[in-house]
Amino acid sequence: MPREYTATARIVIDPPIGTGPSAATVVSPIYLESLRTYERFATAESLFQKAVERFNLRQLLGARPIESLQKQVLRVEIVRNTRILEISATLPDPRRAQALAEFLAEETVGMNRAIVTQSSRDLVEAIAQEESRARTRLQETDAAWSRVLTDEPLDALQSDLAEAAGLRSDIELQITKAQLETVELASRSRQIEASISPSTSRARLDELRQQLLAAEQQEAEEQKLLAQRLADRDKLATERKSAEAVLETLEQRLSEARGDSGYRGERLRIVDPPIIPERPSSPSLPLNLGAALLLGLVLPLVYLTLEMSYQEQRAGSRRGEFRAVAEGGR
Repeated sequence: MPREYTATARIVIDPPIGTGPSAATVVSPIYLESLRTYERFATAESLFQKAVERFNLRQLLGARPIESLQKQVLRVEIVRNTRILEISATLPDPRRAQALAEFLAEETVGMNRAIVTQSSRDLVEAIAQEESRARTRLQETDAAWSRVLTDEPLDALQSDLAEAAGLRSDIELQITKAQLETVELASRSRQIEASISPSTSRARLDELRQQLLAAEQQEAEEQKLLAQRLADRDKLATERKSAEAVLETLEQRLSEARGDSGYRGERLRIVDPPIIPERPSSPSLPLNLGAALLLGLVLPLVYLTLEMSYQEQRAGSRRGEFRAVAEGGR
Protein backbone atom coordinates (compact mmCIF):
# COMPACT_ATOMS: atom_id res chain seq x y z
CA MET A 1 0.00 0.00 0.00
CA PRO A 2 1.34 3.50 -0.82
CA ARG A 3 2.31 5.65 2.09
CA GLU A 4 0.24 8.74 2.86
CA TYR A 5 0.98 11.58 5.25
CA THR A 6 -1.51 13.74 7.15
CA ALA A 7 -0.81 17.31 8.25
CA THR A 8 -3.26 19.05 10.59
CA ALA A 9 -3.81 22.73 11.31
CA ARG A 10 -5.84 23.81 14.34
CA ILE A 11 -7.81 27.03 14.47
CA VAL A 12 -9.41 28.49 17.61
CA ILE A 13 -12.69 30.37 17.20
CA ASP A 14 -12.75 33.34 19.57
CA PRO A 15 -16.20 34.68 20.56
CA PRO A 16 -17.19 38.20 19.51
CA ILE A 17 -16.31 41.17 21.69
CA GLY A 18 -19.17 42.13 23.99
CA THR A 19 -20.46 38.69 24.86
CA GLY A 20 -20.11 39.68 28.51
CA PRO A 21 -17.85 38.48 31.32
CA SER A 22 -19.89 35.34 31.85
CA ALA A 23 -19.76 34.46 28.15
CA ALA A 24 -22.70 32.12 28.56
CA THR A 25 -23.09 31.68 24.83
CA VAL A 26 -19.54 30.39 24.54
CA VAL A 27 -20.33 27.24 26.48
CA SER A 28 -23.85 26.84 25.17
CA PRO A 29 -24.36 23.62 23.19
CA ILE A 30 -26.40 25.57 20.65
CA TYR A 31 -23.55 28.05 20.21
CA LEU A 32 -20.99 25.26 19.84
CA GLU A 33 -23.20 23.59 17.26
CA SER A 34 -23.45 26.86 15.35
CA LEU A 35 -19.65 26.89 15.04
CA ARG A 36 -19.93 24.02 12.59
CA THR A 37 -20.66 26.74 10.05
CA TYR A 38 -16.93 27.35 9.85
CA GLU A 39 -16.43 23.81 8.59
CA ARG A 40 -18.16 24.99 5.42
CA PHE A 41 -15.59 27.76 5.07
CA ALA A 42 -12.71 25.27 4.92
CA THR A 43 -14.59 22.81 2.69
CA ALA A 44 -15.77 25.37 0.17
CA GLU A 45 -15.42 23.92 -3.32
CA SER A 46 -14.08 27.18 -4.72
CA LEU A 47 -11.32 27.18 -2.09
CA PHE A 48 -10.41 23.54 -2.74
CA GLN A 49 -10.41 24.20 -6.49
CA LYS A 50 -7.87 26.93 -5.88
CA ALA A 51 -5.80 24.51 -3.80
CA VAL A 52 -5.95 21.82 -6.52
CA GLU A 53 -4.54 24.26 -9.06
CA ARG A 54 -1.98 25.70 -6.64
CA PHE A 55 -0.48 22.35 -5.56
CA ASN A 56 -1.06 20.33 -8.77
CA LEU A 57 -3.09 17.71 -6.92
CA ARG A 58 -4.45 16.13 -10.11
CA GLN A 59 -0.91 15.53 -11.28
CA LEU A 60 -0.12 13.92 -7.93
CA LEU A 61 -3.32 11.92 -7.45
CA GLY A 62 -4.61 11.50 -10.97
CA ALA A 63 -7.28 13.17 -13.08
CA ARG A 64 -10.36 12.61 -10.96
CA PRO A 65 -13.43 14.73 -10.15
CA ILE A 66 -12.77 17.45 -7.63
CA GLU A 67 -15.42 16.01 -5.27
CA SER A 68 -13.54 12.70 -5.19
CA LEU A 69 -10.22 14.44 -4.57
CA GLN A 70 -11.68 16.54 -1.78
CA LYS A 71 -13.20 13.50 -0.09
CA GLN A 72 -9.89 11.66 -0.23
CA VAL A 73 -7.56 14.52 0.70
CA LEU A 74 -9.45 16.84 3.05
CA ARG A 75 -10.99 16.31 6.49
CA VAL A 76 -12.46 19.25 8.44
CA GLU A 77 -14.27 19.09 11.76
CA ILE A 78 -14.93 20.95 14.99
CA VAL A 79 -13.48 19.04 17.94
CA ARG A 80 -16.38 17.93 20.10
CA ASN A 81 -17.44 20.42 22.81
CA THR A 82 -14.62 22.83 21.91
CA ARG A 83 -14.03 25.89 19.75
CA ILE A 84 -11.17 24.20 17.91
CA LEU A 85 -11.45 23.71 14.15
CA GLU A 86 -9.15 21.03 12.72
CA ILE A 87 -8.16 21.01 9.03
CA SER A 88 -6.32 17.86 7.94
CA ALA A 89 -4.77 17.23 4.52
CA THR A 90 -3.62 13.74 3.47
CA LEU A 91 -1.22 13.32 0.54
CA PRO A 92 1.61 10.98 -0.51
CA ASP A 93 4.03 13.93 -0.24
CA PRO A 94 4.44 15.11 3.39
CA ARG A 95 5.70 18.58 2.44
CA ARG A 96 2.83 19.14 0.08
CA ALA A 97 0.37 17.90 2.72
CA GLN A 98 1.77 20.42 5.21
CA ALA A 99 1.61 23.24 2.64
CA LEU A 100 -1.96 22.33 1.68
CA ALA A 101 -3.18 22.26 5.29
CA GLU A 102 -1.47 25.59 6.01
CA PHE A 103 -2.94 27.16 2.85
CA LEU A 104 -6.48 26.02 3.68
CA ALA A 105 -6.17 27.24 7.27
CA GLU A 106 -4.88 30.67 6.24
CA GLU A 107 -7.55 31.03 3.58
CA THR A 108 -10.26 30.05 6.05
CA VAL A 109 -9.05 32.65 8.53
CA GLY A 110 -8.80 35.23 5.76
CA MET A 111 -12.30 34.43 4.51
CA ASN A 112 -13.76 34.87 7.98
CA ARG A 113 -11.82 38.11 8.51
CA ALA A 114 -13.10 39.50 5.20
CA ILE A 115 -16.70 38.66 6.11
CA VAL A 116 -16.41 40.21 9.58
CA THR A 117 -14.67 43.30 8.17
CA GLN A 118 -17.33 43.77 5.51
CA SER A 119 -20.08 43.34 8.08
CA SER A 120 -18.43 45.90 10.36
CA ARG A 121 -17.96 48.28 7.44
CA ASP A 122 -21.62 48.00 6.49
CA LEU A 123 -22.65 48.66 10.09
CA VAL A 124 -20.36 51.69 10.36
CA GLU A 125 -21.67 53.10 7.08
CA ALA A 126 -25.29 52.63 8.16
CA ILE A 127 -24.69 54.38 11.50
CA ALA A 128 -22.70 57.13 9.76
CA GLN A 129 -25.61 57.80 7.43
CA GLU A 130 -28.00 58.02 10.38
CA GLU A 131 -25.55 60.31 12.17
CA SER A 132 -25.33 62.56 9.11
CA ARG A 133 -29.11 62.81 8.87
CA ALA A 134 -29.34 63.58 12.58
CA ARG A 135 -26.67 66.29 12.26
CA THR A 136 -28.54 67.84 9.30
CA ARG A 137 -31.76 67.78 11.31
CA LEU A 138 -30.04 69.51 14.24
CA GLN A 139 -28.62 72.17 11.92
CA GLU A 140 -32.08 72.80 10.46
CA THR A 141 -33.54 73.08 13.95
CA ASP A 142 -30.78 75.50 15.01
CA ALA A 143 -31.46 77.62 11.93
CA ALA A 144 -35.19 77.67 12.71
CA TRP A 145 -34.39 78.64 16.31
CA SER A 146 -32.20 81.52 15.11
CA ARG A 147 -34.97 82.75 12.79
CA VAL A 148 -37.48 82.65 15.64
CA LEU A 149 -35.16 84.64 17.88
CA THR A 150 -34.71 87.25 15.13
CA ASP A 151 -38.19 87.42 13.59
CA GLU A 152 -40.30 86.83 16.69
CA PRO A 153 -38.75 88.80 19.57
CA LEU A 154 -40.40 88.58 22.96
CA ASP A 155 -39.00 91.66 24.73
CA ALA A 156 -40.78 94.26 22.57
CA LEU A 157 -44.01 92.29 22.66
CA GLN A 158 -43.89 91.91 26.43
CA SER A 159 -43.18 95.66 26.73
CA ASP A 160 -46.20 96.41 24.52
CA LEU A 161 -48.32 94.12 26.66
CA ALA A 162 -47.20 95.93 29.79
CA GLU A 163 -48.07 99.31 28.20
CA ALA A 164 -51.43 97.97 27.03
CA ALA A 165 -52.18 96.69 30.52
CA GLY A 166 -51.29 100.10 31.99
CA LEU A 167 -53.44 101.91 29.40
CA ARG A 168 -56.37 99.60 30.16
CA SER A 169 -55.99 100.29 33.85
CA ASP A 170 -55.98 104.07 33.23
CA ILE A 171 -59.06 103.84 31.04
CA GLU A 172 -60.86 101.70 33.62
CA LEU A 173 -59.97 104.28 36.27
CA GLN A 174 -61.27 107.11 34.05
CA ILE A 175 -64.46 105.16 33.39
CA THR A 176 -64.96 104.74 37.11
CA LYS A 177 -64.50 108.45 37.66
CA ALA A 178 -66.84 109.30 34.78
CA GLN A 179 -69.51 107.00 36.18
CA LEU A 180 -69.23 108.69 39.55
CA GLU A 181 -69.50 112.13 37.96
CA THR A 182 -72.54 111.06 35.96
CA VAL A 183 -74.28 109.76 39.05
CA GLU A 184 -73.39 112.91 40.95
CA LEU A 185 -74.68 115.21 38.20
CA ALA A 186 -77.88 113.27 37.85
CA SER A 187 -78.54 113.59 41.56
CA ARG A 188 -78.29 117.32 41.56
CA SER A 189 -81.49 119.22 41.51
CA ARG A 190 -80.22 121.96 39.27
CA GLN A 191 -78.44 120.70 36.15
CA ILE A 192 -77.74 124.21 34.77
CA GLU A 193 -75.51 125.00 37.67
CA ALA A 194 -73.38 121.93 36.96
CA SER A 195 -70.14 122.44 35.25
CA ILE A 196 -70.66 119.37 33.11
CA SER A 197 -74.05 118.30 31.77
CA PRO A 198 -75.18 114.63 32.11
CA SER A 199 -75.24 114.17 28.34
CA THR A 200 -71.68 115.37 28.08
CA SER A 201 -70.69 113.04 30.87
CA ARG A 202 -72.41 110.07 29.22
CA ALA A 203 -70.70 110.83 25.92
CA ARG A 204 -67.38 110.92 27.69
CA LEU A 205 -68.23 107.62 29.37
CA ASP A 206 -69.12 105.99 26.05
CA GLU A 207 -65.89 107.22 24.52
CA LEU A 208 -63.90 105.81 27.42
CA ARG A 209 -65.70 102.47 27.10
CA GLN A 210 -64.84 102.32 23.39
CA GLN A 211 -61.23 103.08 24.23
CA LEU A 212 -61.30 100.33 26.87
CA LEU A 213 -62.75 97.85 24.36
CA ALA A 214 -60.05 98.72 21.82
CA ALA A 215 -57.35 98.41 24.47
CA GLU A 216 -58.68 95.02 25.57
CA GLN A 217 -58.79 93.78 21.97
CA GLN A 218 -55.25 94.97 21.37
CA GLU A 219 -54.10 93.35 24.60
CA ALA A 220 -55.84 90.08 23.71
CA GLU A 221 -54.21 90.02 20.28
CA GLU A 222 -50.82 90.70 21.75
CA GLN A 223 -51.33 87.99 24.40
CA LYS A 224 -52.38 85.54 21.67
CA LEU A 225 -49.31 86.47 19.64
CA LEU A 226 -47.09 86.10 22.71
CA ALA A 227 -48.59 82.71 23.50
CA GLN A 228 -48.02 81.57 19.91
CA ARG A 229 -44.42 82.71 19.97
CA LEU A 230 -43.82 81.01 23.31
CA ALA A 231 -45.39 77.81 21.97
CA ASP A 232 -43.19 77.99 18.87
CA ARG A 233 -40.12 78.46 21.02
CA ASP A 234 -41.07 75.59 23.33
CA LYS A 235 -41.65 73.32 20.32
CA LEU A 236 -38.32 74.25 18.74
CA ALA A 237 -36.54 73.91 22.08
CA THR A 238 -37.97 70.39 22.47
CA GLU A 239 -36.96 69.51 18.92
CA ARG A 240 -33.45 70.87 19.47
CA LYS A 241 -33.07 68.90 22.69
CA SER A 242 -34.33 65.72 21.02
CA ALA A 243 -32.09 66.25 17.97
CA GLU A 244 -29.07 66.84 20.22
CA ALA A 245 -29.80 63.66 22.20
CA VAL A 246 -30.24 61.60 19.03
CA LEU A 247 -27.04 63.00 17.54
CA GLU A 248 -25.10 62.33 20.74
CA THR A 249 -26.38 58.73 20.85
CA LEU A 250 -25.49 58.12 17.20
CA GLU A 251 -22.05 59.65 17.64
CA GLN A 252 -21.42 57.29 20.57
CA ARG A 253 -22.70 54.30 18.58
CA LEU A 254 -20.54 55.31 15.62
CA SER A 255 -17.48 55.61 17.82
CA GLU A 256 -18.14 52.18 19.36
CA ALA A 257 -18.77 50.63 15.95
CA ARG A 258 -15.50 52.02 14.60
CA GLY A 259 -13.65 50.85 17.70
CA ASP A 260 -15.15 47.36 17.43
CA SER A 261 -14.63 47.14 13.67
CA GLY A 262 -13.41 43.67 12.80
CA TYR A 263 -14.23 42.24 16.23
CA ARG A 264 -18.03 42.01 16.18
CA GLY A 265 -18.10 38.43 14.88
CA GLU A 266 -16.16 35.34 15.80
CA ARG A 267 -12.43 35.67 15.18
CA LEU A 268 -10.41 32.76 13.83
CA ARG A 269 -6.76 32.32 14.84
CA ILE A 270 -4.33 29.60 13.85
CA VAL A 271 -3.06 28.32 17.19
CA ASP A 272 -1.38 25.15 15.93
CA PRO A 273 0.06 25.50 12.41
CA PRO A 274 0.67 22.25 10.56
CA ILE A 275 4.13 20.68 10.55
CA ILE A 276 5.69 18.37 8.01
CA PRO A 277 4.63 14.87 9.14
CA GLU A 278 7.46 12.41 9.68
CA ARG A 279 5.37 9.28 10.15
CA PRO A 280 2.86 8.11 7.56
CA SER A 281 -0.77 8.09 8.57
CA SER A 282 -1.43 5.10 6.30
CA PRO A 283 -0.85 2.26 5.97
CA SER A 284 -0.98 1.85 9.74
CA LEU A 285 1.13 -1.10 10.81
CA PRO A 286 -0.67 -1.64 14.16
CA LEU A 287 -4.02 -1.39 12.44
CA ASN A 288 -3.01 -3.80 9.70
CA LEU A 289 -1.57 -6.27 12.23
CA GLY A 290 -4.72 -6.06 14.29
CA ALA A 291 -6.85 -6.62 11.22
CA ALA A 292 -4.67 -9.58 10.18
CA LEU A 293 -4.91 -11.07 13.66
CA LEU A 294 -8.65 -10.63 13.70
CA LEU A 295 -9.03 -12.19 10.27
CA GLY A 296 -6.62 -14.97 11.28
CA LEU A 297 -8.88 -15.83 14.20
CA VAL A 298 -12.25 -15.28 12.58
CA LEU A 299 -11.68 -16.95 9.21
CA PRO A 300 -10.52 -20.31 10.65
CA LEU A 301 -13.48 -20.31 13.01
CA VAL A 302 -15.85 -19.61 10.16
CA TYR A 303 -14.17 -22.29 8.06
CA LEU A 304 -14.35 -24.85 10.88
CA THR A 305 -17.98 -24.04 11.53
CA LEU A 306 -18.89 -24.46 7.89
CA GLU A 307 -16.80 -27.62 7.58
CA MET A 308 -18.37 -29.21 10.65
CA SER A 309 -21.82 -28.33 9.42
CA TYR A 310 -21.06 -29.84 6.06
CA GLN A 311 -19.64 -33.01 7.62
CA GLU A 312 -22.65 -33.35 9.87
CA GLN A 313 -25.02 -33.00 6.95
CA ARG A 314 -23.00 -35.54 4.96
CA ALA A 315 -22.99 -38.04 7.83
CA GLY A 316 -26.71 -37.64 8.25
CA SER A 317 -27.24 -38.31 4.57
CA ARG A 318 -25.17 -41.52 4.76
CA ARG A 319 -27.08 -42.76 7.81
CA GLY A 320 -30.26 -42.27 5.88
CA GLU A 321 -28.97 -44.33 2.97
CA PHE A 322 -27.86 -47.19 5.24
CA ARG A 323 -31.22 -47.23 6.94
CA ALA A 324 -32.98 -47.41 3.62
CA VAL A 325 -30.78 -50.31 2.43
CA ALA A 326 -31.35 -52.21 5.67
CA GLU A 327 -35.10 -51.88 5.47
CA GLY A 328 -35.05 -53.06 1.82
CA GLY A 329 -33.08 -56.23 2.76
CA ARG A 330 -35.77 -57.23 5.21
